Amino acid sequence: MNDGPRNTWDAWAGSVPPLTSASTLEPSHDAAATATHLARAALADQYVVYEGEGGVWHFAAGSAVSLTAHADAVTARAAGRTWTSRTDGDPLTEFAAALHALSGPGGASGGDCAHGGHDGGRHFYGWAAFELAHLLHADPAATGHGPLLHALVPSVEVTLTGDRTVVRAVDEAWARKAADLLAEPPARRPAPDAATPGGAEGPEGAEGVIAAGADAYGSAVARTVQDIRAGLLEKAVLSRKVPLPVVPPVDFPETYLAGRRANTPARSYLLDLGGYRAAGFSPETVLEVGGDGRVSTQPLAGTRARGADPAENDRLRGELLTDPKEIHEHAVSVRLAWDEMAAVCRPGSVVAEEFMAVRPRGPVQHLASRLTGRLREDAGPWDAFASLFPAITATGVSKRAALQALARHEHGPRGLYGGAVFRGSTDGALDAALVLRTLIGEGESTWLRAGAGVTAHSRPEREVEETCEKLRSVAPHLRFEATSSA
Repeated sequence: MNDGPRNTWDAWAGSVPPLTSASTLEPSHDAAATATHLARAALADQYVVYEGEGGVWHFAAGSAVSLTAHADAVTARAAGRTWTSRTDGDPLTEFAAALHALSGPGGASGGDCAHGGHDGGRHFYGWAAFELAHLLHADPAATGHGPLLHALVPSVEVTLTGDRTVVRAVDEAWARKAADLLAEPPARRPAPDAATPGGAEGPEGAEGVIAAGADAYGSAVARTVQDIRAGLLEKAVLSRKVPLPVVPPVDFPETYLAGRRANTPARSYLLDLGGYRAAGFSPETVLEVGGDGRVSTQPLAGTRARGADPAENDRLRGELLTDPKEIHEHAVSVRLAWDEMAAVCRPGSVVAEEFMAVRPRGPVQHLASRLTGRLREDAGPWDAFASLFPAITATGVSKRAALQALARHEHGPRGLYGGAVFRGSTDGALDAALVLRTLIGEGESTWLRAGAGVTAHSRPEREVEETCEKLRSVAPHLRFEATSSA
């Protein structure tokens, strides 16, 4: 039996080794390629590449220290041992308490370096599944039995900035492994040719992948519009899943590198972590919390295509800024995000630093706003996460009614899609990217998924096309592992 959650997490934190080995190396001239090279090396069972703000890239790997939350329990692992605590239906609070224990006496010590400097905390990397939303905002019975949150406390972490490479590790052996890999030039791999079976450049082509399931999605949009006109909700972000062939397997690192070259994300990530594999180019953050309590969120809603013709892009930009459906969709998203920020921020501190700008995101452009505020004295980063997750731009308005509509009109759980990939620190910082424009794998299955904001003014054919525009962020850049003939 456990002695209680506090004793459980203190015992776990005391078993987490600190990052005692640190070195500063020459900068990488291609951070994306270097981070992908580290990921491909399979240093450990779990890894994460996370592209943060300002062109800073992070690579983290390990397998000994992790934290996993289900609806009814949180399980931690370190030093070959396992600790479990019941959650009483609130796994996020228990998950946050475990991570907070890392900053206490006996917890993992040693400040990590971000942007080449000391930020006063130990880092963790993880993900939150979309189904956590049902516990936070809707019907707990719809949560399911799968993991809702997972975090890794790495054995080695590499930070790549414009002027240096910083390696921190639990011991010299881990540090040497990373340094040796960093000394190698990233492998140059040829792009697949037209003969690649099922590949983005293969017989079916990216457009064949993108079109899968479009008719059924259009019908689901029509049913959702009926719900909205009946007054059940104001907006729902309805999505469709696009399964990919099992053979040949998708090459996640190469897909990530090819996709990152072609996209302009707010955040990007490549991971094999807690049962999921992902390569994604997130257009927005769910939230960003600084160690000083500043919190921000960046809702994007309203979409038009973006291509190689500047004049056509400008025309579509003007169309986006004047389309009543897109403006309404964006405005209601910002309104609810404001309310969610106000629930955890100091009175009067929430402001719109940006409203309805247009941001390019690969083959699309979006209406974008940014809200900022200051956390209340009694609120921490995970309180903000609980209020803002999942992003309103991945659910709808109201969140509860939208989640119920998605359960009616989407097939099966979303899992990682619409959830978050995050990087945080025990000093109170938390940076969470919204999982969109992402290749996802679980077991032998891999898939893409894309959605569109459905309102009373939506037309099914336009929402289908919007999902196609978003799928083009990933589908043309799919890369597949080489297969040998018998």
